Amino acid sequence: MQLEQPLATAPLVAMRGLCKRYADRSVVDSLDLVVQEGECFGLLGPNGAGKTTTLRMLLGLTPPDSGTIQVLGEPIPERARVAREQIGVVPQFDSLDPDFTARENLVTYASYFGLRGPHIEQRIADLIAFAHLEGRENVAIPELSGGMKRRLTLARALINRPRLVVLDEPTTGLDPQARHHIWQRLRELRDAGTTLILTTHYMEEAERLCDRLAILDAGRIVASGTPRALIAEHIEPHVLELTGAGADTWGADAAPDTGVRIHRVGDLTLLYTAKPRALLERLDASDQRYLHRPANLEDVFLKLTGHDLRD
Repeated sequence: MQLEQPLATAPLVAMRGLCKRYADRSVVDSLDLVVQEGECFGLLGPNGAGKTTTLRMLLGLTPPDSGTIQVLGEPIPERARVAREQIGVVPQFDSLDPDFTARENLVTYASYFGLRGPHIEQRIADLIAFAHLEGRENVAIPELSGGMKRRLTLARALINRPRLVVLDEPTTGLDPQARHHIWQRLRELRDAGTTLILTTHYMEEAERLCDRLAILDAGRIVASGTPRALIAEHIEPHVLELTGAGADTWGADAAPDTGVRIHRVGDLTLLYTAKPRALLERLDASDQRYLHRPANLEDVFLKLTGHDLRD
């Protein structure tokens, strides 16, 4: 007897053949993207690659010129308002009301979803605790630090208990300690089953948080997969970073037949290789400054786009 096969779980987000043009320039070009429920998915790319436009189309804020979008089972932009009832958004720049306290910002935002009265009080208390703002809930927004404002913006995005949270560069401009606080909260959300889609300029952020990611360049996906798989597929395992006098010419001696690939970024000369021993011996015998490290996601980005991530 043939057993009935279980139905595949429908993706939470599905984009097919998505295109968006402004004047004579394609900002998003034939983009296909699928995000499964419960994963953290990252969008990486240089400035102008189409990341924010993609997010805006996903939210129904910018209509695509062609292609289809489904989010939470709803066609976008036709039923974007319905889908957004189950979506939280953390914009690139904080949009907290400076005339209100932290708690008043949450109360006001809750009202946009029709959440009012005594039943929302516990939710707000829980979100204040989630954001580590106990004792600061009645403080005006201008008196909060940058990290506190960012945590409050994340808490605000969770007021409606969303299944999907969309974050546009959630930690840009924060110091390392504040960034780690946000990362901890995002891991908690992911581990609890909330689906996350984020753009970021921090490779460490993408490697620490993302289950899968896509690298965009000129509106197209040039690679996608898990961070570990992308590094293994595209980059030699060892990287030597050369700086200081002679760095720009030193790599020329590493002939191609030694299996060394050379890439220059600003004042850095990057040597990529699977067999670093001979290079390390030569460098140790010279006065050249260098750093020996394993390949990472930023190396993938540089190879595939030719850009520094902050271009």
